[in-house]
Amino acid sequence: MQLDDTDRRVLRHYLADPALPRAELAERAGVTAATLWRRLERLREGGVIKAERARVDWRRLGYEVEVSLRFTLDKTDPRAFDDFIAAARLVPEVVAIETFLGRVDVRLNVIARDMGHYQEVYRQRILGLPHIAEVDALMLIATIKDAEALPL
Repeated sequence: MQLDDTDRRVLRHYLADPALPRAELAERAGVTAATLWRRLERLREGGVIKAERARVDWRRLGYEVEVSLRFTLDKTDPRAFDDFIAAARLVPEVVAIETFLGRVDVRLNVIARDMGHYQEVYRQRILGLPHIAEVDALMLIATIKDAEALPL
């Protein structure tokens, strides 16, 4: 889908504050409310805007620990990826699953209330996932940049 300058301007302001009332968003983007509505609909229909969703601050809900777990799977079984991902989806503390090409096959982002809770999740749920050959953990210390916006 080709974007023109108006589309980029609408997207830039929309990404900056998706909860902004549409009239104010139109004003900031320099378009009429009708133009804004048409542009947003076209961007949705074209698959550029996939969904409007809430971004939850897990720390405010009592989850103080976030760990990125990187897995290398035992790929001797052709169902290794599918089995692993299906089982990982069932772990409530897993908030993201990503697959990769390279040394790391899958990354899970896991949240926990504290280190004791993380240890419980890791031992009882994560280590029981199928086809794990290697696992590496990276504990989140701070998020410096967390933007979904593109340089439009």
